Amino acid sequence: MKISEVASLLHAEILVDSDDVELEILVACGSDLMSDVMAFAGMTNQMMLTGLVNPQTIRTAEMLDVKVVVFVRGKLPDVNMCELAREKEIALMSTPYSLFTSCGVLFRAGIRGKEEDV
Repeated sequence: MKISEVASLLHAEILVDSDDVELEILVACGSDLMSDVMAFAGMTNQMMLTGLVNPQTIRTAEMLDVKVVVFVRGKLPDVNMCELAREKEIALMSTPYSLFTSCGVLFRAGIRGKEEDV
């Protein structure tokens, strides 16, 4: 699923777009605990959903090769986080939906977690 499709499903605002317009997101992880996100590592074209808005979120995404970070509950990163995400080529978006609802919407649309066959 393309980033623009994710944004549409989640009624999300794209804050930092991906340079790769053909990027196809295959799997997602939803958590406010970066240690849980780190257990999710190892997948390609992965997306992270979180309510944690701080630079560590971007650093964790970079370390795990996460291509998209979706901030839930309408949370917005500051300018420095957006600049860091651009530098690391990580797309950012913000959705008004909760973490639970966002994950459910994406699951219903075909995005799966690490433990499932993709």
